[in-house]
Amino acid sequence: MKKIGILKEQAGESRICMTPIVAKRVIKELEYVVLIEAGAGHSAGFSDEMYVEVGAQILSRAELVNQADVILFINPLEAQLEITADKMLIGILNPLFRPELLAAYENKHIKLFSLDLMPRSSKAQSMDVLSSMASLAGYKAVLKASDLHTSVLPMFTTAAGTIKAAKVLVIGAGVAGLQAIATAKRLGAIVEAFDVRKSAGEEVRSLGAKFVEVEGAVENEKAGGYAVEQTEDFIQRQKQLIDKHVSEASIVISTANIPGRKAPILIEKESVDKMKPGSVIIDLASEQGGNCVLTKDNEKINHQGVVIIGNSHLARELSATSSQLLSTNYFNYLKHLKWVETENIQADPLYEGCLVMNNGEMVHERVLSFIK
Repeated sequence: MKKIGILKEQAGESRICMTPIVAKRVIKELEYVVLIEAGAGHSAGFSDEMYVEVGAQILSRAELVNQADVILFINPLEAQLEITADKMLIGILNPLFRPELLAAYENKHIKLFSLDLMPRSSKAQSMDVLSSMASLAGYKAVLKASDLHTSVLPMFTTAAGTIKAAKVLVIGAGVAGLQAIATAKRLGAIVEAFDVRKSAGEEVRSLGAKFVEVEGAVENEKAGGYAVEQTEDFIQRQKQLIDKHVSEASIVISTANIPGRKAPILIEKESVDKMKPGSVIIDLASEQGGNCVLTKDNEKINHQGVVIIGNSHLARELSATSSQLLSTNYFNYLKHLKWVETENIQADPLYEGCLVMNNGEMVHERVLSFIK
């Protein structure tokens, strides 16, 4: 019987990729043994006893690595694991932007899967870790910004006078951006959104926000719904338009990213200088450099009264919910892998799309192209 091992994440990570409820499903539905590293679920609110109650086993890290056939984790592993037998490793590695981290897995008897490479398709939606976490990050970004902002978001009419609604600008209308738009609208703000993809306009308007657009954007159907790099002329016109809207905004939520590339700089220092003191920028693209030129990853800074937060992992602040969603994503992928194995499927896009290394050798063409 196959054994699934769940590693304890490194310091700073509050999530776990398998909750006790999902561990029970793995045991009952997939008929796998579940091994949990001692203390792995504590930061998300799940004790070792909760896992034992559903039939999982609690082991030390060394015991788990030795016994597990499949090892699940969220972030790139802190140090190389002492792997002496064939293993399957499944995590979220961002290998297009950080291919150097893959060196730790080379020349080992492993198959390494990175779920953030999941192809965009209807069949893959239940396994899409990026969408799950982006939705929570967009929601949390607005709540955090509203807490830091020195005024209220909705219009207030009181005996002492009327307070105007805050203006929120969302840059990038992907999953995180759309959730940010919806949350800001529910809180009563006036919302504008910018995206280089013309197709995003309809979704933005359907949520009641104004779509800000620059004509002449380059789009690529093969980009899987993501934005692509633009021409220099477009970038200059884009910056001029964004400058106008940023300077008028009380809150800016920036989410614009290009897979494997440095995040585009869309908010210049001059634009931030024009914002009123008490305004807030939440930069969800900070891990890949950030959309604001002043952003510092995993830091909160104050620039002339404007608070700028760089955090690409706000979902960590919702540890219970994010763990629940991640667990479902991982479970569905395990279920899919079992189907591929049982039916002896020779070419499966969801299997091959996430497989980065096979027997310690790099096999993912897209990752290889970024390394070269």
